[in-house]
Amino acid sequence: MTSAPQDREIAVVAFAQTDHRRTSEELSEVEMLMPVLHEVLDSTGLKTADIDFTCSGSSDYLAGRAFSFTLALDGVGAWPPISESHVEMDGAWALYEAWTKLLTGDADTALVYAYGKSSPGSVRDVLTRQLDPYYVAPLWPDSVALAALQAQALIDAGDTDEPALAAVASRNRAAASTNPHAQLRGPVPQGDHLVQPLRTGDCPPIGDGAAAVILAAGDRARDLCARPAWIRGIDHRIEAHGLGVRDLTDSPSTRLAAERAGAFERPVDTAELHAPFSSQEVVLRKALRLGEDVDVNPSGGALAANPIMAAGLIRIGEAAARIHRGRSDRALAHATSGPCLQQNLVAVLEGEPR
Repeated sequence: MTSAPQDREIAVVAFAQTDHRRTSEELSEVEMLMPVLHEVLDSTGLKTADIDFTCSGSSDYLAGRAFSFTLALDGVGAWPPISESHVEMDGAWALYEAWTKLLTGDADTALVYAYGKSSPGSVRDVLTRQLDPYYVAPLWPDSVALAALQAQALIDAGDTDEPALAAVASRNRAAASTNPHAQLRGPVPQGDHLVQPLRTGDCPPIGDGAAAVILAAGDRARDLCARPAWIRGIDHRIEAHGLGVRDLTDSPSTRLAAERAGAFERPVDTAELHAPFSSQEVVLRKALRLGEDVDVNPSGGALAANPIMAAGLIRIGEAAARIHRGRSDRALAHATSGPCLQQNLVAVLEGEPR
């Protein structure tokens, strides 16, 4: 069962993120993360000792060293001993684990954070480590080349064309003009082909960033937030690892995750989609049955800021923040991992009736 039982409601009560930058070489991961942790705790009045469970998401491959998350944990404050867990995934999956923990009744509050510094190395090469290690990874196809394969498949199927992809990128970055945390805002030239048919403007910026949210259950959530963003459902599904056995123009795992999370039970007014490439938004809109009446990526999405390992958690945080501010009543948040939308997580959040 993937929907929260009625007697144990879980909500996002606070969200904070960094100002995402092309490089933060003067800062360590801990130094980049600490202001975000202070901000998200201060917004609720909680102290570290008030948090029942802590869960983080990051990547040792991105950091270039084993057990890199332990350094960030030192910054959180792991002494006296705390209840803590870590996922080698985007922070959206850390939130999924924390949500499950709160559902059991073992905790009433949870701190979830994620961070990634993409600037020190070649992200396109690092992400090849996600591929099938026997048939695909030895060929070293980089992440942009694989996304271009997906984009070309969509064009060949008649689902989009290059001007339509440019319009997707333009709309996202125009929306980001009101987002002070975004790395790219306003008019951004499409530029030359990076890997045909994708131009530079169809691809996400490389940058560093971190994000954190606080979850709380029941009346505790109402005490900490004037309008909690209740997680009505959340689900995660995976496509086949082999790219050759998948239809890259569709995302059955996204559709199934959305169905299991309850996204199709009633319309949503907002959708924050983790679509690092413009072509992936085309796939996700179709899988999630999003019409023109839905406000898609009002934050600018991953095309405006894509800190790896945090961008999916940011989608959930941005959707929740709109509910907190009264700008949304029912929002969908999506996170992805792996090549060509291989893994997909969908969460449905609601505010209490006004």
